[in-house]
Amino acid sequence: MQSFSDILGEVFRAMMANKLRTFLTMFGIAWGVGSLLVLVGLGEGFRSGQRRNLASVGNDVIMSFSSTVPALPMQHTAQRAYKLTLRDEADIRKLPQIRAVTATLNRSDLYEVSAWSNTSMLVFGVEPNFSTVRFVPVAQGRFLNNDDLASNQRVVVLGFKAAKVLFPGHPFLNETLTINGTSFTVVGSVATIARGGQDFDDQKLYIPLTTAQELYAMKGENIPRDAVNTIQYQPTIRSENAEALKAVHEVLGRNHGFDPSLKDAFDEWDSIHTSQLVDKIFDAMDIFLGGVGIVTLGLGAVGIINIMLVSVTERTREIGLRKALGATSRSILAQFFWEGLLLTTISGAIGIGISGAAMAVGQAFLSGLMPGFDPPQLVWWSAALALGSLAICGVVAGVYPASMAAALEPVEALRRE
Repeated sequence: MQSFSDILGEVFRAMMANKLRTFLTMFGIAWGVGSLLVLVGLGEGFRSGQRRNLASVGNDVIMSFSSTVPALPMQHTAQRAYKLTLRDEADIRKLPQIRAVTATLNRSDLYEVSAWSNTSMLVFGVEPNFSTVRFVPVAQGRFLNNDDLASNQRVVVLGFKAAKVLFPGHPFLNETLTINGTSFTVVGSVATIARGGQDFDDQKLYIPLTTAQELYAMKGENIPRDAVNTIQYQPTIRSENAEALKAVHEVLGRNHGFDPSLKDAFDEWDSIHTSQLVDKIFDAMDIFLGGVGIVTLGLGAVGIINIMLVSVTERTREIGLRKALGATSRSILAQFFWEGLLLTTISGAIGIGISGAAMAVGQAFLSGLMPGFDPPQLVWWSAALALGSLAICGVVAGVYPASMAAALEPVEALRRE
């Protein structure tokens, strides 16, 4: 009875006897596997880039803005604007569907002056929990706290670009700047949160919301004293964002006197819904790119089947001779089984290795160069799927014709051309 090492030796001798055919077949397999992995990895790179962009805004954030109640047909009512207020925020905070809520008052028409420079960037009146609802990484010093809010402190936290513009090359912690003539002490700064070429968030200055309402409240006819620009919140359970939206709509409709079922009365952005849409888009992209890769992989599988069928046909006389010398059908089948399996697994491993290395190089050198997109990344389930399907093709393509040849009588097999 042949040992396993003898079988492997015969397999490698058979493969080396037809070097060019073996090389071309292995190249086709490796190319098919590599193409599938790169195409699926490309889709996953796009997905992770979009997820990273959304994560840089905040974790499960829904933003509500002041809006307009539309005019209703068949009713003598004109459209009516309304402003969000701190009362709205307080009522939303009581909802069981909401785990966190924060309000902001924004002004872009203020003038900031330091000892070295001056500018007019966006001043954000915020509450201390803004840095947890939104993604606000503190780089130096601290963010605003409850004492700042309670006592209307004149303190400011600088965005990444604001710090560079107002204090170019100079230390800024505990330094003073003025906002429309009022002095503020710098207590911290925020690391960059720009997304690609969009550095809007880096140009912000954060001050306590109470201070912003005291000094820079909204002006205009019929605008409440406690009016704010946005109310931003997070649902208690991420998957129940629709229920949270409905509950907030009911609060705003009740407080501002309109039917909460009027969808056009709300101006809002749901990052959770956007994330779900992005996932659906890239699921479809994965299916499309994976389908293209599978077609390419199928060509490699056809190559395996072809070479194994030709190999068995050419070696029918060899099989008959081996049987005449006492070889069993089992040992003959084992040789072709291992030949098909090794041909596919070695070729597949080469394809996985080359494509994985190429994607690793892309991750190392191309990350962050394409805003909103990450370089392709290796997806292990696609590698396992490719290698497994090829192995099955190789084994079936080798064992089936070999079993037919091994079933022949030795004399009959020797007579085959």
